[in-house]
Amino acid sequence: MAATDDLPDIVLDGDNLYREEQVSDLKTGAIRRLIPVGRDGSDDSDRATRYLGQASLMTQAGALPLNFELEADSLQAAIDAFPAAAKQALQEAIEEMERMRREQASNIMVPGQGGAPAGAAPSNGPPGFKL
Repeated sequence: MAATDDLPDIVLDGDNLYREEQVSDLKTGAIRRLIPVGRDGSDDSDRATRYLGQASLMTQAGALPLNFELEADSLQAAIDAFPAAAKQALQEAIEEMERMRREQASNIMVPGQGGAPAGAAPSNGPPGFKL
């Protein structure tokens, strides 16, 4: 077990705090409104409110979560920006999955690089199986 002195300090940035509100249509997704606040919790009007979109797409492998920033200065603008931003996030997720699939497919097993030790007889059964 690592000594506690070896663990990193986990510190909140007190100059970059936000209060979070969430709205949802209970069908398609949600919009998180992040309102900047000062260290005392009061609204910080010097910084802009941020909007983040969230949606899930059901796939054969299960739910695919999508999280994306919405370029908006109001809740209505965030609602209007939601469809295009969700579509872009989905496109990026598909491209990332395809990239990962190509990388996985290009991994070729070479003797001596993982799997059975070089020179070992091939196994005809599950691990630990011997004839």
